[in-house]
Amino acid sequence: RFVPKRMVPFSFPLSKCALWDPVPMGDVTGAHIAYYRNPRLSLVEKTLRLAYRHAKQNEKKSFSCFLLGTLAADEDGEGITLTIDRFDPGREV
Repeated sequence: RFVPKRMVPFSFPLSKCALWDPVPMGDVTGAHIAYYRNPRLSLVEKTLRLAYRHAKQNEKKSFSCFLLGTLAADEDGEGITLTIDRFDPGREV
């Protein structure tokens, strides 16, 4: 199979005790979210306005925040929808 250059295989952190054999088996499989499905993004207007207002009031040019939501497969199984409906400005500390 063709695997784009930007995709990398899964790797797990080193540990003293392994519960499985770490030797790769089988063909490489891509795990990109849009590889098999058509993605769709849905953003609640209230969340976008809140994030925009927070960005305007922030004195820094860049800041950290979180946009939270849900990821669901469509009923027909052909697509996925990411619905962003919450904004969390995070903490400075």
